[in-house]
Amino acid sequence: MSPISSRLLAGIAALGLGYALIGGTSSLAAETSLRAPAPAVVAPATGTSETALFAGGCFWGVQGVFQHVKGVTSAVSGYTGGNVRGPDYERVSAGDTGHAESVKVTFDPRVVSYADLLRVYFSVVADPTQLNRQGPDVDTQYRSALFPTSEPQRKVAQAYLSQLSAARLWQKPIVTRIERAQPFYPAEAYHQDYLTLHPDAGYIRFNDLPKLAALKQLYPQMWREKPVLVKG
Repeated sequence: MSPISSRLLAGIAALGLGYALIGGTSSLAAETSLRAPAPAVVAPATGTSETALFAGGCFWGVQGVFQHVKGVTSAVSGYTGGNVRGPDYERVSAGDTGHAESVKVTFDPRVVSYADLLRVYFSVVADPTQLNRQGPDVDTQYRSALFPTSEPQRKVAQAYLSQLSAARLWQKPIVTRIERAQPFYPAEAYHQDYLTLHPDAGYIRFNDLPKLAALKQLYPQMWREKPVLVKG
């Protein structure tokens, strides 16, 4: 069985167990999301475009959330953090490449700051207390990690992690790591825009649509109805 089939079956099984929790999508989102505090440290915008790398479980949902954030001009699913050149989905799914499923986000810092993106990430994208997993997806390729692409981003990320730890919003300790930015490899075409193209898939309905509902509910000022897509 291919890894993608396993993932879909896991989502469908979870859907069968937890369907009563969804109701639409907002009830599940309310249980798995929270409104993280506004970052105390924000780097000033020094240009019109920046890139940032986020890993937070399956890249379908990570990409799907950031595609709906105002100021984001591109969100591409891919792989980073490992030592294997030119990885593909099958190779990364083996769990021994060091790569994480991740998303490269390009954004206009005059509209949305890196600190804002971190707030979205910790509020609705990933559970920072899960070590080497997110929901039904388990192993190091699904770790929660930030890959700052500049020194200002690194300082903002460090400050926000310290702020969140002090706030004690979660019952368990935060295990999200800040890792050194490494080459990013775009994922295969069939992974791009997956949430938008397959909203009725069991995995998406149970794991990812609630994230969109939470984003729209918690941060309406950042919500963009029409996502920015890789495939246009």
